[in-house]
Amino acid sequence: MTGRVDEIVALPSGARLCNVARMIDRTRPCHLMPIRRGACLLLAAVLALGGAAATAQAPGPGSQPAREVGVMALARDTVPVSVTLPGRAVAYQETTIRPQVGGEIVDIAYQPGRQVKAGTVLFRLDADQLSATLSAAEAAVTSAEAAVEGASATVARYDRLSGTGVSRAELESAQVALANARAALSRAEAERELAQLAVNRTEIRSPIDGMVDIARVSVGDLVTANQSDPLTTVTQLDPIYVDVTESRATVLRNRERHVQGTLIRSTGPQAQVILETGQVYPAQGLGVASGRQVSPTTGTVPFRWQFPNPDRLILPGQFVRVQMTIGQVEGVLVPQGPTRRAATGQLTAFVARDGVADQVVLTEVGTHNGHWIVTEGVAEGDLLILDGLTNLNHGQAITTIPVLIDAQGVVREVEQPPDTAPAPTAAAN
Repeated sequence: MTGRVDEIVALPSGARLCNVARMIDRTRPCHLMPIRRGACLLLAAVLALGGAAATAQAPGPGSQPAREVGVMALARDTVPVSVTLPGRAVAYQETTIRPQVGGEIVDIAYQPGRQVKAGTVLFRLDADQLSATLSAAEAAVTSAEAAVEGASATVARYDRLSGTGVSRAELESAQVALANARAALSRAEAERELAQLAVNRTEIRSPIDGMVDIARVSVGDLVTANQSDPLTTVTQLDPIYVDVTESRATVLRNRERHVQGTLIRSTGPQAQVILETGQVYPAQGLGVASGRQVSPTTGTVPFRWQFPNPDRLILPGQFVRVQMTIGQVEGVLVPQGPTRRAATGQLTAFVARDGVADQVVLTEVGTHNGHWIVTEGVAEGDLLILDGLTNLNHGQAITTIPVLIDAQGVVREVEQPPDTAPAPTAAAN
């Protein structure tokens, strides 16, 4: 009989009595049961009381108590718009050291890892053979100078005797001999300069300021002129370059925003490095050059930034992140913590309006110090719900308590004196 209670209660009172009687004794009609009619009436009364009690206990719409949530008033500000891109450090200057003359290495004159100035001697080669060549060249120059002096004296003498015992042909021959002697002197002097240059190059010097790498040769090794294997490398680390790439489509969109006036051009330093540890590099960077060609495989263009690097915290080949400021925009700052991304990609948040939780869709144009820069969806002064978001639904009744976010990103209740603390706003039923 318990399985038919719902059906009986749903019928009119007379029909319920008849059905109850039939369930008691299906072999007799309802009007032939005078003795049991009192029992039927009693049962109907019990059922009616039970239904009334069930109706009284069922919660009706709007009877749930208002949820207590923490809210913070939103502010509007003009903030920089930045993007963070992966980058790779590149040496400002780097040169490989190779010998320009051959010989045996007799001295490695530097300490690896030390800073050197341009012109510092790094290696010394055995210069005995080249010094002998220089001496021979100097002797050739002396001989050529003597030949020039003799030829000059002959020409002078023939010139005085011209027409009185010296023919014109003899004078011209003497002048030719003098020209040849002078040419031989010039050739000897050039050979002497080459020999001197070779001797000078036995001392291999650094062409730039920088830090010297470990030597790849040892004392006693034989090297040849312009060999392919370098002796060492000198790298200038201060300043240093960082190369990044950005989508060409993004660059064009930002340019269009500048033209439309929705993105204000910024002035001053425009880039900052974030190291692998998350540490923000203290020095600001300046743009050096932007690429003039789009990569056919990735659709990106390169950008190069220059950073001071006196402490050598950034080394060539190091992967870092570069936070670039592309302009300024005016918008409402919304903390990222209480926002959510819907399956469609829309950014949503809850705000307190008229005592209920209102879920809104936000339009953001970037981030700033852990906040979204929002241009649509909320306005200055709106109460953003920061605390009590678990299972919070759109349109749910709420009461609000002022809160704030501290420097660690923790939501804390605003402390107010007891006599000035405002009463919570109750939701309208």
